[in-house]
Amino acid sequence: MKKTSLVLAVSLAVLLSACGKEEGAAPEAPAPEAAAPAPAPVVAENVLGKSIFNKTCALCHAAGVAGAPKPGNTADWGPRIAQGNDLLYKHAMEGFTGAKGTMPARGGNTALTDDEVKAGVDYMVGLSK
Repeated sequence: MKKTSLVLAVSLAVLLSACGKEEGAAPEAPAPEAAAPAPAPVVAENVLGKSIFNKTCALCHAAGVAGAPKPGNTADWGPRIAQGNDLLYKHAMEGFTGAKGTMPARGGNTALTDDEVKAGVDYMVGLSK
């Protein structure tokens, strides 16, 4: 019975697929392919900045300790970003005390190089735009 049902189903599918087609009609032209979307621009991940953030900056910035702006909080970061990266770098390297809190020099990690501090700042800024 199963073999008969299978043959019947295949036969019915073939007949139905021919329904509505006119004999001698020109085959339909293939549908034009939609233009492939342009690939998204490749943005290099700031691997160094992410590492510095995770090892040093996150100690305060992840929880907002001493007024540290949390990455991604555009309300806190917006005014800081508007001042420019040079000032952010200066405050991160030299330390800063302002109305909203205190930033220890080099995030308290005196072993960080200038480039590492800048990478950490760039990472947080990137998350906060």
